[in-house]
Amino acid sequence: MLTLGRILLSPVFLVVYLFHAQLGISMLMLPFILLGIVAIAELSDLFDGMAARKQNQVTELGKILDPLADSIFRLSVFLAFTQGIVQLPLWLVLFFFYRDSIISMLRTLCALRGFTLAARFSGKVKAVVQCCASIMILGLMIPQVLGIIPLTLFQDLSFYIASGAVVYTLFSGVEYLYANQSYIKKALVK
Repeated sequence: MLTLGRILLSPVFLVVYLFHAQLGISMLMLPFILLGIVAIAELSDLFDGMAARKQNQVTELGKILDPLADSIFRLSVFLAFTQGIVQLPLWLVLFFFYRDSIISMLRTLCALRGFTLAARFSGKVKAVVQCCASIMILGLMIPQVLGIIPLTLFQDLSFYIASGAVVYTLFSGVEYLYANQSYIKKALVK
């Protein structure tokens, strides 16, 4: 349920970010509401994993759905950031999309072949890096909407923060492929 809840929070983030004015949410309140949505999603991810391990309910389906839910939520956040006040370039965000799509496709293919590719530590760090990047961008939005930092500086800083997350995201993808190359070859040959 927590995993599905995280997936359902994805369009909520998008709608609030993109249509805040139509929803009656001021620019001053927007970063706080978005930070709340991100906090709920990230805490649900944490509690989801803790509950599954504590109750010994780690399942093959969960091993696939949990990272998929994380990817959907975080991609929704960064795709939203290509619009509105943040204005990240789409090409930058596509690196997140392609990395996660390739890894998800390989995980699914391996699962269909009868073996599961477990999450790697670098993937867990990637999740933290992406989470921190989105929180930093939303945190920087507060002084920007208060007029403390100019829009161009906010957008430049957001770009550099997201770029740092992209670099680590790509590293974790390469590390994942390298660590699981024997399983991936086995899945592709069958």
